[in-house]
Amino acid sequence: MTDDHITPAANVLGTIGTVLWCIQLLPQIWKNYRTKSTEGLGVMMLIWAISGVPFFIYAVVQKLNIPIQAQAIIFTTLSLITWGQCLFYHNKLSLFKSIAAPATCAIIFAGIEVGVILGYRPSYEAGNTRPIMAIGIVAAILLAAGLLPPYWEIWKRRGEVVGISFLFITIDGLGALFSMMSLVAQKGEFDVVAGVQYGVIILLEVGILLFGAIWKIRCWARDRNGHGADGGEAGTIVSTTDGEKPGESEVSSLEEKPVEPKL
Repeated sequence: MTDDHITPAANVLGTIGTVLWCIQLLPQIWKNYRTKSTEGLGVMMLIWAISGVPFFIYAVVQKLNIPIQAQAIIFTTLSLITWGQCLFYHNKLSLFKSIAAPATCAIIFAGIEVGVILGYRPSYEAGNTRPIMAIGIVAAILLAAGLLPPYWEIWKRRGEVVGISFLFITIDGLGALFSMMSLVAQKGEFDVVAGVQYGVIILLEVGILLFGAIWKIRCWARDRNGHGADGGEAGTIVSTTDGEKPGESEVSSLEEKPVEPKL
């Protein structure tokens, strides 16, 4: 691609998408810090951080608009920070290790990006485009794979979305939407691979938002009918001790209480 394919509209839309992606993970990072919990996020953030490597390489070699190139770096950085929180809060690593691991990954990622871009560019300019197509496809697969763990958690919890900030998902989806629009605004053919990268994110995140909305509606319906999520009174939580099956503690407590005869 030549440099004259970038239009002002593409830069504006790409900038909006990048700004949204600059702040997308901030609500999640704040939520993790406030709750001291990163349940359901560890694998997701590590995969996303790794996906930033082929994402950045593809954006630079294909000469996508500058905001999208910057977006890949910001995305990787925020994902690594969130992964560091997962190591600290969930895996209980020391603060030093929780900082050192993401920092080491960032250095390795940067080395890979620079090496691949400088080493491959002459071949790309000579007309060998298959490797960059493969790199773009790998980025799309990793971006999608990063959003699959939340679906596994949703399935395990019968529809409940746990640990994910809905504000983060919304901002992230909007960032992907504006970034895709910036690709449409560029001159020449639409970059299908980059479009797929953003399209996959939008679809999977809309799915997470729908599951979250459905779960809230179900909880609201239970509360309105006077029943909690486990069939008890609204607002109550049924808990069991180790070694007991659900309901055993309630049965045993009833057996110990004498039944008063009705008059």
